[in-house]
Amino acid sequence: MNRLLYLFRRLLLSIPVVWLGVTATFLIIRVGPLNPAAAIVGPVNSAQAQERLARIEEQLGLNDPIHVQYGEYLVDLVTFDLGQSWVLYPGQDTVALLVQFGPRTIWLGLWAVLIPIFIGIPLGIYSGLHVNTNRDYVASITGIVWRAMPNFWLAVILLALLSQTDALFFGSGWESFIVETPLIGAPDLSGLGTPEGFVVATKQILPAAFVLGSASMGNELRLSRTAVLEIINEDFIDTARAVGVSRWRLIGKHVLRNALIPLIPVITSEAYLLVGGSVLVEVVFGINGIGTLFFDAMTSGDLPLAGSLMFVFILLTVSINIAQDLLYTLIDPRIGYAERQ
Repeated sequence: MNRLLYLFRRLLLSIPVVWLGVTATFLIIRVGPLNPAAAIVGPVNSAQAQERLARIEEQLGLNDPIHVQYGEYLVDLVTFDLGQSWVLYPGQDTVALLVQFGPRTIWLGLWAVLIPIFIGIPLGIYSGLHVNTNRDYVASITGIVWRAMPNFWLAVILLALLSQTDALFFGSGWESFIVETPLIGAPDLSGLGTPEGFVVATKQILPAAFVLGSASMGNELRLSRTAVLEIINEDFIDTARAVGVSRWRLIGKHVLRNALIPLIPVITSEAYLLVGGSVLVEVVFGINGIGTLFFDAMTSGDLPLAGSLMFVFILLTVSINIAQDLLYTLIDPRIGYAERQ
């Protein structure tokens, strides 16, 4: 089976998954206990408010039969007509809100992926190469602790720590270390093209990215250690030692290259945690990205906006899953397409 046919079949199999997700979202929005029109009107304590509520329900089509509403809902999603915000930003298109809030979440997710890759995986490899030593025990325990800590708790602790640790940053707090920036708040991405703007945007996002990537960091540390232990016990490693291959060449050419193969799909699968965890982390750190927008939409009763954002989350998750399957078959030719169906 060639790659195009494999991709086509994966896309077909993803359709039922997306359909189930959007159907569940529709039921929560339209059949659940919350009334989107009531969130617009507010307290209904007068005859005028009741009349306005009935008028808005009629305008929004909430009085139509449920199957008619469901059909219109599916058509809008298929055509990527995500509608408008009804409460938070009345009349503003959801796509425009995604363009406005999306870059901050992307910036957060980028660093939340890079931090575990450049910290968790090297520590796991180092631990695997020094198995059953004190260094291995410290690294392994660190990974378990990081994996177990809830994101929201770590976020609060980190905020308290960074706001009171001037000694760690040569006499200045985190806010004024290197360059003056607030500890919490939306990162300023307007100057990413300049060195100073890049430093400012990176410093603003690092605490939140560290918290968001903490669970992934512990997981990748543990898995990379296991992968290294499996590779160094293979027969071809003993053969390479026997023919006189140097230690560094053995590690770089044989151990690391083979140990990284099972880590690639693990890294892509960690994006699932980023999609869900970004909501809590963005709220705590005031990032004001898509996660914050989704949280505000839910708490304010702007269910149409929340439903549209949920559809975007579903598409993102399914796309990551497809990319993971394709990447896995590309990096490991021993896995046939038929085995990954």
